[in-house]
Amino acid sequence: MATEQGLTKDAILGSVSGYREQTDAGAKKDALEKMFERDKENLRALGVPIETIGDRLDPDDLREARYRVPTAEYELPDDIEFSPAELALLHLAGGVWSESSMSAEARSGLRKIRALGIAVEDPIIGYSPRITVREPAFPVLQQAIEQSRVVTFPYLKPGEEAPRMRRVQPLALIEYEARWHVFAVDLDALADRTFLLSRIVGDVATTRASFDPSLREGAGERARAGLEELAARQSALIEVNPGSEAALRLSRRAQPASQGIRVPYVDVNILADELASYGPEVRVVEPDALREKVVARLTATVEAHGGVA
Repeated sequence: MATEQGLTKDAILGSVSGYREQTDAGAKKDALEKMFERDKENLRALGVPIETIGDRLDPDDLREARYRVPTAEYELPDDIEFSPAELALLHLAGGVWSESSMSAEARSGLRKIRALGIAVEDPIIGYSPRITVREPAFPVLQQAIEQSRVVTFPYLKPGEEAPRMRRVQPLALIEYEARWHVFAVDLDALADRTFLLSRIVGDVATTRASFDPSLREGAGERARAGLEELAARQSALIEVNPGSEAALRLSRRAQPASQGIRVPYVDVNILADELASYGPEVRVVEPDALREKVVARLTATVEAHGGVA
């Protein structure tokens, strides 16, 4: 970053700390060059761009190539400035992703902020939020989305005895009501579909087939809008014991009703799982289909423990 013209490999090996000590210790040049190539790739993997500048008359001749980190990658536009509080918020945002699948991009962003040489204040709040991804399908789907590659996976819908293989163009990963979904084009149905990651019951396989990256544009917004529209069309009327865990959790997304609370939902089976987990703290008033599913889950639990329903 200290030079616009770049440095030759020999200049780097002779001046940069680490290489210089190895040279003084008698390391062979070919070993140093291998170390240099490995370090160069490691830096690129960390999000540090390294340009290779060849001979102007013969760009393919890299014998006297120069290497540089373009400062434009780290410079802020003239009309953008960050206050210390804003920088603290950026650092906080960068630390939200606690999973390796997303933390690499976050670390790269924080590294660029630090490279600006701007001091950052201590955290402005006493705790740091975290977004976690426990679904094993998440990183494979994320990579497939970035590469615009078709994937296949076994998907088990409620009520079906065996999973069915799906072949899709994954467009976006969406977190909705604390659950991860993948929004995709189902190539067998030739229609947009939203799949719950927790129902992917096997490995996600990335194929060699690709698709137009422009399909990803606005996919996340379309997926979220579809889920919100579906939740707005269907709701459950539920009686909840005051002061219970169920009351605390359900009231966050419910509206008060004359008899209990009204909870919007996207998937009746997911809501039935949740309501059954609260045991006697909730009672489903309507719809009947939801009440039957909750009763079935509670009955199965009693029978599984040797009781009589």
